[in-house]
Amino acid sequence: MKAIALLEVQAMVAAITGLDAMVKAADVKLIHVEKRLGGRLVTVVVEGEVSACQAALQAGAAAAAEVGNVKVCEVIARPHPDVMRFLTTG
Repeated sequence: MKAIALLEVQAMVAAITGLDAMVKAADVKLIHVEKRLGGRLVTVVVEGEVSACQAALQAGAAAAAEVGNVKVCEVIARPHPDVMRFLTTG
């Protein structure tokens, strides 16, 4: 079962640190980065199996929190195709 994990942080360094931890912790793949949000927010989105996304998000949020401010993190199981289209087309 596919899922996506979203990690929203304040500051690019926290986003990169969190993403690095996510892809090292589980079998997930980066599919989207949103850097144009106000307040210096950066959102990274990875996809994988539900359990992999959960493990990745836990590791990523912990790592990002050490260097920045984690705003939101969420796993969405079986995202609707329109959600995936939104993420992959920008």
